[in-house]
Amino acid sequence: MFAKISTGLALGSLLSLVQPTIASAAAVVATVDLSSQTMTVSQGGVVKYRWKVSTAKRGSVTPTGSWSAKWLSRNHRSSRYNNAPMPYSIFFSGNYAVHGTTYVNRLGTPASHGCIRLHPSNAATLFSMTQQVGLRNTRIVVQR
Repeated sequence: MFAKISTGLALGSLLSLVQPTIASAAAVVATVDLSSQTMTVSQGGVVKYRWKVSTAKRGSVTPTGSWSAKWLSRNHRSSRYNNAPMPYSIFFSGNYAVHGTTYVNRLGTPASHGCIRLHPSNAATLFSMTQQVGLRNTRIVVQR
């Protein structure tokens, strides 16, 4: 009986040591650099992708900071900007989202009203990663 309890306690201790590693390995972090108009996507601390983005043009603002993803919308349309398509939207702060754009020729330059625009295939990839790890395990970091 003592051997079973001891083995159970040892297994429980081992799992408690491994569990944080499993959770951190699943974490997705999308870091946006406003000055270079790029996004670096890491999972479990390993860089997976680097993509061009478009953030706020002159007169608009992309907020800086760090947020967990709040909600997803695969086929979102803007209620503020003439029903503009925002495929694979990942909302992170109020009305701000990372999403695909039809203006792919503008990627790498500031062009949005504040959202973070990606090539639609890259937005789909990030959206899928977020679905896999969950909203709480996805961070959007925007820095200058």
